[in-house]
Amino acid sequence: MLEIKVKTFNELTTQQLYDLLQLRSEIFVVEQDCVYQDIDGKDQKALHVLGYKNDVLVAYTRVFKPGFYFDESSIGRVVVQQKARKFKYGYDIMRASIEAIKTHYNEDIIRISAQTYLKKFYNTLGFFEVGEEYLEDGIPHINMIKS
Repeated sequence: MLEIKVKTFNELTTQQLYDLLQLRSEIFVVEQDCVYQDIDGKDQKALHVLGYKNDVLVAYTRVFKPGFYFDESSIGRVVVQQKARKFKYGYDIMRASIEAIKTHYNEDIIRISAQTYLKKFYNTLGFFEVGEEYLEDGIPHINMIKS
């Protein structure tokens, strides 16, 4: 199991901010070979869900209250360090993110913009596709809702 920490932007230490930006860059920019603006001005409004194993950040998401990113609450920037994926930490960080939304925002309806190849993963967590597939930063995505 991961050690989970949920923090606002202002609660993050400089090291935690550095680590989460490094992990996001490692996965979204380098591994997925996608040049895009990760630092988008939205981190300051998010709750940051950090997953640690042996004091190393291996999984992360950011979550938003309803009305900020979508009409519903939302989870984004879902990442798990490549060498840690075999431990299924994606499930742990997503469950912690769903719980953070319930705890901090008292919401059960969650919308995500999911990379299409991960549909089955998100289905197992109670998310279902809505609408058509679309490209975001050159990668196929689909909107999904959990209610």
